[in-house]
Amino acid sequence: MAQKTYDVVVAGGGHNGLTAAAYLSRAGLSVLVLERLDHVGGAAISAQAFAGFPTRLSRYSYLVSLVPEQIRTDLGLDIELGSRQTASYSPFLNGSKATGLLVETPEGEATAASFRAATGGDEEYAAWQSFYDEVADLAQVVAPTLTDPLPIGSTLRSQVDPTVWRDVVERPLGEAIERRFGNDLVRGVVATDALIGTFAGLNEPSLIQNRCFLYHLIGNGTGEWRVPVGGMGAVTGAITKAAYAGGAEVLTGATVTSIRGGAVGEGAEVTWSDADGSHTVAADHVLSGLAPYVLDGLLGRTPEPATKPVGAQLKINMLLERLPRLRSGEDPRVAFAGTLHLGETYSQLEKAYAEAAAGSVPTEMPGEVYCHSLTDPSILGDVPAGTQTLTYFGLHAPATLFEDPATREERKAQAVERAVASLDQHLLDPIASVVARDPEGKPCIEAKIPQEIEADLAMPGGHIFHGDLAWPWAPDDADLSTPATRWGVATDIGTVLLCGSGARRGGAVSGLGGHNAAQAVLELR
Repeated sequence: MAQKTYDVVVAGGGHNGLTAAAYLSRAGLSVLVLERLDHVGGAAISAQAFAGFPTRLSRYSYLVSLVPEQIRTDLGLDIELGSRQTASYSPFLNGSKATGLLVETPEGEATAASFRAATGGDEEYAAWQSFYDEVADLAQVVAPTLTDPLPIGSTLRSQVDPTVWRDVVERPLGEAIERRFGNDLVRGVVATDALIGTFAGLNEPSLIQNRCFLYHLIGNGTGEWRVPVGGMGAVTGAITKAAYAGGAEVLTGATVTSIRGGAVGEGAEVTWSDADGSHTVAADHVLSGLAPYVLDGLLGRTPEPATKPVGAQLKINMLLERLPRLRSGEDPRVAFAGTLHLGETYSQLEKAYAEAAAGSVPTEMPGEVYCHSLTDPSILGDVPAGTQTLTYFGLHAPATLFEDPATREERKAQAVERAVASLDQHLLDPIASVVARDPEGKPCIEAKIPQEIEADLAMPGGHIFHGDLAWPWAPDDADLSTPATRWGVATDIGTVLLCGSGARRGGAVSGLGGHNAAQAVLELR
């Protein structure tokens, strides 16, 4: 550390904190980034997960949709994002017959034919096209506003078809899905985007499922989820390079222990500890890339346990000797190239939610599988021919299921077993028969429940969004009189702003929290 005072100190070296540091340092401000781990990136990293294999997995975050082209251009980010040839494949059993629903990228005749075979006609595909065309119109209105000061909700509503605004924004999403689609599988495939990292029923009156759905479909106006070439660490690496180029200082192994701030103009102080002891610096502003629940503690408050976020996912990383064959006969290189839906019919999703809400691990674990190495083989490294990665993201696995330390490992094992079973029922080759083994003969399978994600990343409750997502606009009666409120990054302390997933337009790998906090600071100077 070269100085005792900075224009801005950023608490947390995740991709959002680094984005803020890049913008501010390139604007000529002195910036210090403090990260408690021995590396930057937070959840947006690549890591060697299995001994004996050089393969670098996107261990936590894994796909990119929401990073605006403007941020990539502004910071000169050298990031390559690969389009997946398959959007999704949903294997299902129709009696004793194994089949599946294929959605291509972009959709073509094979998609239409698959809908026809799976649903018995063309009506469901027509309804699918109509719904997503309308959602795309909504995305085209919302996406350009994400890097501007917060728009007012009524202004956006006036630019959108009233039916789609009602279906996505005003009424529980389940109502629209049930009204628009008749097939249980099609309903479920639509619904899954509302439940990634969000524990909710589809008719939940709070509409947290609607907000999750919106964020999954507005990225750059298209909603396409792409694979970062080189792994998620390549995204963080590019942003870090931009921050260093601007002159930002980055300290790893630096655990922030307290933050003190005041009204705008009064400055702030940050204290952290590292191998050399405790240190304090002054700054005009502190930007927090940490979850708001964690920030409360650092501000000297006692966070209410009831307000702690509850994450809701089971994450399993695997390395396979080869892709397994599917009972449906679909080419594995097609089926696994996109999002493979498991146990995600509409009725299965609702049943799993009810079971988890009642305190039981779902009988049929709903989840999604991705094979990133089909799109980006560069992450594999020097491995035997045929080797592939496989990532499973399980839904409706809230932290509350694993709360009791006495039963945590047993319940985790049960959840993993049911997750694997949900895949195996569609395979000719069970996962156990194709999983790679490390030099000690152990299967290359790594599973993490919310408590383990919290321990790894300091995300309270293992919540991947740092808490429930908010609408990416301001209510009509919002007070937007300050730069921090206008950009959706305000706390109740003028010199402390949010720059992470807890910001109003945070969540997922987007850089939006960092961008918007930086713009608020620049407005104040």
